[in-house]
Amino acid sequence: MNGLLCKVVNRRTILSFCRSEGNFGILSLNTNEKYNERIVTSHKLDTRNQGAFIMHGNNKRQRNSFIDFYTPPPPPDVLSVKCGDLWQGYLGMYVRLRGRIVKARLGRFLEIRDSRGIAQLVADDDNPRMLRMFQSIPIDSYITVYGIVRSRLTPNKSIPTGYVELHVEDIRDVDYPMDENGSGPNQRRRLNTSAPAAPVSRTVTSIEFKKINGSKGLLDRLNNRLTTCGELRSIDVGKHVTLVGWIDRKKHGKFLHLRDGYGQTQIVIDNENPVIKQTVAAINADSFVLVKGHVVSRPSSNKNTAFETGDIEVLVEEFQMLDPELPYDGPILPQNQVQSETEPMDIANNTVETSQQQKSAPKTPKVNTFTNRTHTCGELGDKDIGKEVVLCGWLEFERMRKFFTLRDGYGCTQIMLPDDLGEKLRIETIPFESILQVKGTVMGRPPGMRNETMATGGIEVILSDLQILNKAKSKLPIEIREHNRAKEPLRLEYRYIDLRFSDMQKNLRTRSKVLMKMREYLINHAGFVEVETPTLFRRSPGGAQEFVVPSRKPGHFYSLVQSPQQLKQMLMVGAIDRYFQIARCYRDEATRPDRQPEFTQLDLELSFSDRDKIMELIEKVLVNCWPDFCGALNTPFPRLTYDQAMADYGTDKPDIRFAMKLIDITQAIELNPELKEGHKNFGSSAVLIKFPHSSLPNQLKENLNNIAKQYPKTKFVTSKIVPDVSQWIEGGLTRLVGQDVTKALSSELHLEDNDLLLFAYGDKEQSQLLMGRVRVAMRQSMEVRGIYTPDTSFSLCWVLDFPLLSEGEKEGTFESVHHPFTAPHPDDMHLLHAQKDLPKIRSLAYDLVLNGQEIGGGSIRIHDPNLQKLIIQDLLKLDITEFNHMLDALRSGCPPHGGIALGIDRLLAIMCNVESIRDVIAFPKGFDGKDHLSKAPMPITEAEKELYNIEIKVPEKVTEKVTETGNSSSKSAEITNTSLNESGTDLIPVFKDFLETRLRKY
Repeated sequence: MNGLLCKVVNRRTILSFCRSEGNFGILSLNTNEKYNERIVTSHKLDTRNQGAFIMHGNNKRQRNSFIDFYTPPPPPDVLSVKCGDLWQGYLGMYVRLRGRIVKARLGRFLEIRDSRGIAQLVADDDNPRMLRMFQSIPIDSYITVYGIVRSRLTPNKSIPTGYVELHVEDIRDVDYPMDENGSGPNQRRRLNTSAPAAPVSRTVTSIEFKKINGSKGLLDRLNNRLTTCGELRSIDVGKHVTLVGWIDRKKHGKFLHLRDGYGQTQIVIDNENPVIKQTVAAINADSFVLVKGHVVSRPSSNKNTAFETGDIEVLVEEFQMLDPELPYDGPILPQNQVQSETEPMDIANNTVETSQQQKSAPKTPKVNTFTNRTHTCGELGDKDIGKEVVLCGWLEFERMRKFFTLRDGYGCTQIMLPDDLGEKLRIETIPFESILQVKGTVMGRPPGMRNETMATGGIEVILSDLQILNKAKSKLPIEIREHNRAKEPLRLEYRYIDLRFSDMQKNLRTRSKVLMKMREYLINHAGFVEVETPTLFRRSPGGAQEFVVPSRKPGHFYSLVQSPQQLKQMLMVGAIDRYFQIARCYRDEATRPDRQPEFTQLDLELSFSDRDKIMELIEKVLVNCWPDFCGALNTPFPRLTYDQAMADYGTDKPDIRFAMKLIDITQAIELNPELKEGHKNFGSSAVLIKFPHSSLPNQLKENLNNIAKQYPKTKFVTSKIVPDVSQWIEGGLTRLVGQDVTKALSSELHLEDNDLLLFAYGDKEQSQLLMGRVRVAMRQSMEVRGIYTPDTSFSLCWVLDFPLLSEGEKEGTFESVHHPFTAPHPDDMHLLHAQKDLPKIRSLAYDLVLNGQEIGGGSIRIHDPNLQKLIIQDLLKLDITEFNHMLDALRSGCPPHGGIALGIDRLLAIMCNVESIRDVIAFPKGFDGKDHLSKAPMPITEAEKELYNIEIKVPEKVTEKVTETGNSSSKSAEITNTSLNESGTDLIPVFKDFLETRLRKY
């Protein structure tokens, strides 16, 4: 290797430019004087590069050599060093320093300090840009610099770093000092610091409130401070601060610990100042002091990692003991704006709703008027600190005999007992859920005790007086603990306790708000009239099973209305052209999670309208009442015809949030004529699951087979495309449907290896219904297995053009798909008058579907009495005399009209994301329509039977069995034949009664 000595950088490093076998490079001989070591480093250069680089022994810095090459060097490796650790071992290295500027000299020298010590920075004379930067950065700024470590020409032996200096090549992250108001030329703060963010709250805490002992002057001073003792960090070094607190500890005479409700800070006093020294000597544990000074870094040996402020201390410039009797005369800070009457608290959403966000009324009711409280337990916050308040609620929790939580329907608040009241009240002896009234002062919680998960987690109330309004019994049947909910039968039996849970409070308050906004829009914006219609009416043939109510007239009964249908149509005749009501309806049907024997619906009707206008009205009603926590609704809602919904989704209430639409494979299946034999209306639908999501767990397979058994006019097939498509065509499915069918399926569906094909064939309607349920079951299974994330969005759609009639149980009979008053589609009137192909006649009915559940249904009504008579008498074969009152009304001049009813319970259940509508009803019925709370239905007395002329006749196959439970009795019947519930399980009612009784007992 041929070498040429080029340059001596310093006494430790010798560089040579070398050439060996046609390759150019740099050789660096690095001598470490301290350890008497030699480190030789060579760096090979590509001959295509016209440049050379210096490589030092520690490989920490690369720079252009003295030879004038043109290609820039690669990015250097940077060594981060503390200011106080800079010594001769770093000579020639490229390092990074960060610290606070403490001194500037001659426009080209800066001294910066960090927790380890001081280092000198130099701007070279041949770098005018760096000289200007040195001269423009003020003292106390934090800077990050990069440069080369070199020896000082004149060493400073008084400091450890006095033999070296850093020749700066780059300055980054300049953080300028800020004044007390937080203003400064550069607002970039807290960069590259490991300290946690300081607390933003500076409100008076309970500890401070207790310490000031009622002093108004000290309270005002604390409320108007700019800095607390617990928020100072290393990034605040150089900042001038004013602190208020008490001396917690004296240390070596010169160092004191200043504490407030947010933490503590070490302060350093000047013992040579006689005024400060005399003041410090006079203070005691109860004294409040005011301290002004500058924040500085502590020496590394004096850092205290036990405290968040352990990296800094405050050099005291002014020290003053505060007189608690004197009023505060300093600057007043703008306080948090108190919540205005026009910016109400949205209890259902637990958010503050501004007037711009409100969609309806500009004011909210004042929930504390006409009561003995000043605030609810869910509304207190930092804005209320210092206020005297009165709260009423339930004792929820107690701890340490010093704190307890008071809860009402709006939230909960922590109450703190002063030491003098703790022993007197003995809060631990008061049973949970007792009703209390407390008086006290609102204070901020100390930083470590703030609970961000609570709306009132930033404050607590210092108790001054407590009154027990009603002491609860020591052991309740239900504990109000969110993590340990009772089973539903017990919840329904003690519903008055269950309603105290936060989710029930939210659900019922959301319900109230939604109904209010529905009313507000319909009355104030759309001019509707709310009319109450009778609950006691006459039976309506052709609808759901009704509850009968005996009258004193022998043999005569009322019926509870299953809907106000006939009554609201007669309102249209009476010129109440825009009617609505929140109606209670009753149907004697089996109870399900989405059904109750009594339920609520938004019922409306309007004259001189059509289908499109009514649907537009409902969309506006829903947009107006839709809760903010459910997100925004997009209108108009998608529209599907009944035939389209059945073909694509296999149901008239489709969940359109996910695809996986049904595929019509009728033509492919019909290639085998044997498969369609015996079916008058043949059809086949399929669901295709693409690989790799095509697994079919055994439990899912069993569930699908159970679903298929409920559709006896169909055949259900599952087939996985294995091992490949060609072999699948020749495989087992061919023996079932034929090779022509499998080839057609492969071609039409573009099947691939490992796909999963599920299909049904037979009766067209049953095949669609079966595959619609299979579609939903497959999606739910994939969500459970984590293949898909459950979709919690809200998707509404309209389903139109329902059939007017459906075939009845007896051959040749028909039933109304909706009700007998639904108008037929005008395009199908020729079929109606000819009475041909009656199942093909469409109606002007429309359903509203939300996430696969029907939440509303309506139609344009028949206003022609002759057409109404034709449908009731000739097509439905109903007794026309049952409808004489309706026909007379139509003959009296009835305008064209239509309407709709929205199921409030089902709508709210979906909004609140609960499984059952029972969770959005205050007092719902349980299984089989039973009221677990009152034990209804109950037997009546002999006197009542005689009054209403009722004679109870027990069927021969039913024997009554009376069971006693405490002071109440319940009857159950042993029935020989079983009934099938919605899950397909045979249950004997007497067994259900026995099971529920046992659950209540335990």
